[in-house]
Amino acid sequence: MAVTAAVAFVAVVVCAAAFLVVRSALYEQLDLTLTQSARLAAQREPGAGPGTLAGECRFLAAPACAQVVPADRAEDPRTPGLLPVDPAAREVAAGRRAPYYTDITLAGHPARMLTTDYAKGRALQVALRADTVQDGIAEAAGWLLLTAAAGVLLAAVLGHWVSRTGLAPVTRLTATAERIAATRDPRHRIELPPPGREDEITRLAGSFNTMLGELEQSVTAQRRLVADASHELRTPLTALRTNAELLARADRLTVPQRERASAALGRQLREVTGLVNDLIELARDEEPQPLVEQVRLGPLVEHCVQAAREHWPQVPFRVRVPDAAGGAGAVVPGVPARLTRLLGNLLDNAAKFSPAGLPVEVELAVLAGGPELTVRDHGPGIAAQDLRFVFDRFYRADSARALPGSGLGLAMARQIARAHGAELAAQQAPGGGALFRLTF
Repeated sequence: MAVTAAVAFVAVVVCAAAFLVVRSALYEQLDLTLTQSARLAAQREPGAGPGTLAGECRFLAAPACAQVVPADRAEDPRTPGLLPVDPAAREVAAGRRAPYYTDITLAGHPARMLTTDYAKGRALQVALRADTVQDGIAEAAGWLLLTAAAGVLLAAVLGHWVSRTGLAPVTRLTATAERIAATRDPRHRIELPPPGREDEITRLAGSFNTMLGELEQSVTAQRRLVADASHELRTPLTALRTNAELLARADRLTVPQRERASAALGRQLREVTGLVNDLIELARDEEPQPLVEQVRLGPLVEHCVQAAREHWPQVPFRVRVPDAAGGAGAVVPGVPARLTRLLGNLLDNAAKFSPAGLPVEVELAVLAGGPELTVRDHGPGIAAQDLRFVFDRFYRADSARALPGSGLGLAMARQIARAHGAELAAQQAPGGGALFRLTF
């Protein structure tokens, strides 16, 4: 409709302009003929008195009719002339007005008349029938109207075709969105045209496909998290229920049995509580902005290592942190409690896999791109096939399944790192062991 309206407006304007040009050209040609006729009449009768000079205007193709008009009405001939005389013609005869053209009706036919100066005190009126001119103007108007209507109709047809063709991706996008809303399946995609035919709508469809891909990943990750969480919670909840039922029959147990069941119940409650807390932490997408402050990494690393020493007394920790002058650049914006949780998870993971007597090495360096923290252990390391999964939720390598933990610590560490604009990577350490590199 917008294309049709625009073309209709242009067509009307162009046709109106063309009509005015044609009308002006036809009348200009008629006026030129009148001027030549007046010159010929003046040459044939140079001193004629008031009255009719030629009266052939009743014929369509005959020469012009002409009459002389005096300035003084008293000099008019007794027989009225063929052409109408108005006060302006007297003024031309008196020399007080320039020649002019007039549209008149003569014997029931349209005509065009020129009133010009003739002699002193006289004016010459010359007229020609304008039937052919008006017929030409009417014919041109008809053709122009027909052309405008055809143009508008063609614009409507082509505009409808262009709009349906150009907005076809939007139709497919709408259908895909409605299908996803009905099926709740984000795997659907919009079909894109072949390369080389991209336009704004295609880019919109491509962006929508990208959004669908992100949505699919999010839904898949959510479903996997729920499935993994239910799987991980099933075992401790079963153990909790077993110990609770056992303690419910405490009168049948000995004192050592009750103490063991009570200790196991407490331990399992702590494990479930830790697992639920980790799940809550992983559900957070970003850090609370009001808590962000400038954090000095050196003191934070030393604090976390000291806490790890208390938790893992059998594991030695070696720390290398720049001094106050060299570590001036080791300051990052962040939430101290969350960064403490990140480093604590890395240190716990390293201590868990460290053999007795072998140290966990922690080093903070200030590089040109920003601070970098590495945590290295001397344990069995990470198998090549496990490297790309170590940060997945609930993922545990075969060698780690017998060790304590829920498999959420490294996933939480990477989430906290990315929330702080940092990148956490894992790799095989030279000489054996695992090395985790945190780059801000």
